[in-house]
Amino acid sequence: MHKEKLLLWTLAAINFTHILDFMIIMPLGPQLMRIFEVSPKEFGLLVSSYTFSAGLSSFLGAFFLDKYDRKTMLLGVFSGFLLGTIACALAPNYGILLGSRIVSGLFGGLTSALVLAVVGDAIPDYRRGSAMGLIMAAFSVASVFGVPFGLFIASLSSWHAPFVFLALLSLIILWMIFRFVPSMSGHLQQGTDKPTPVQVIRRVTGNSNQMKAIGLTVLMMLGQFAIIPFLSPFMVANVGFTELQLTYIYMAGGAFTVFTSPWVGRLTDKYGKIQVFTVFMALNVIPIAVITQLGNTPIVYVLMISTLFFVTSNGRMVPAAALITGTAKPENRGSFLSFNSAVQQLSAGVASFLGGLILAEGVDGELVNFELIGYGAVVISLLCIPLIRQIKVVDTDVPSTLPKGSH
Repeated sequence: MHKEKLLLWTLAAINFTHILDFMIIMPLGPQLMRIFEVSPKEFGLLVSSYTFSAGLSSFLGAFFLDKYDRKTMLLGVFSGFLLGTIACALAPNYGILLGSRIVSGLFGGLTSALVLAVVGDAIPDYRRGSAMGLIMAAFSVASVFGVPFGLFIASLSSWHAPFVFLALLSLIILWMIFRFVPSMSGHLQQGTDKPTPVQVIRRVTGNSNQMKAIGLTVLMMLGQFAIIPFLSPFMVANVGFTELQLTYIYMAGGAFTVFTSPWVGRLTDKYGKIQVFTVFMALNVIPIAVITQLGNTPIVYVLMISTLFFVTSNGRMVPAAALITGTAKPENRGSFLSFNSAVQQLSAGVASFLGGLILAEGVDGELVNFELIGYGAVVISLLCIPLIRQIKVVDTDVPSTLPKGSH
């Protein structure tokens, strides 16, 4: 059990650096646009280049992730991520920074699929909710600690500082992977034939259960990422927040989910993935509907609603990730999760692109049509509830010594 804890903490640390690397660029926007003299559109490219390159590498990863020992793959992929981060830290101009973001994204996208594959291989289905709860808490820690800390050290020195910090942290995590992740090659014995890329795609697309799991991923991303990228500008333009007060939203939301994420994991193992998902998804549409209608509002009220949004968003992700991981057998889990990760990144990119098309700027600088995005997000989110009920876990091998009812 002690070794398992160290493994999960290592995986959570990998998740933390990958998420922080993705998020840290957003609040650095004003600084980077001023220093490199680039437009909001060119800055937008810096943000989306990471997502799209992560999506591309995840898609390609589906063809080779299951062909090697999981530990070997993690060491190789995380080393590439470390090099991309060092390149970001040293970038002297916009072009090199953009290239470095693409490299970071290529390797970062593969880490997320690998982390889930390792959880799937190492943790039996009946305890997977708790494991996912711990790993998903990394997202909250990145919001609470990572982004404000990154902004703080950037304001003390320069925009390079957060990337230097990330590179140093990644070095420590590389050592943790070497030390605490065991060699994992069980999936290699089970899948003796090495499928071609076409067979990998056919295996996923020909499996209706896995296609439903991918459909769930798409709907969840569309429901969230049509809103998330525009929360900050909407809060400043329409709700009356200052740029400093924006950090309160991330800190409050993140601080709560650090505690609720492991709790949701335990609930998932106790009451079932579908039941817990249904409750949190139904609750999630309330803050979506409220946030997208806000006008000038007192900060305390906004923080209550935005924190509920973060907690319920995280609350549906934990059981969904545990369920989706269990729709593949160990021998093709890596390729399926990599495929799913590619779809996830792509859906997030498409959602923010569509949100940007709907959202418009009014005469007085306020953003209009955000409520229309909200209505769409509510409908899409609610469609996830009937869909998840049709998804089955196929990987339910549990030790015969288990007490009755624990799975």
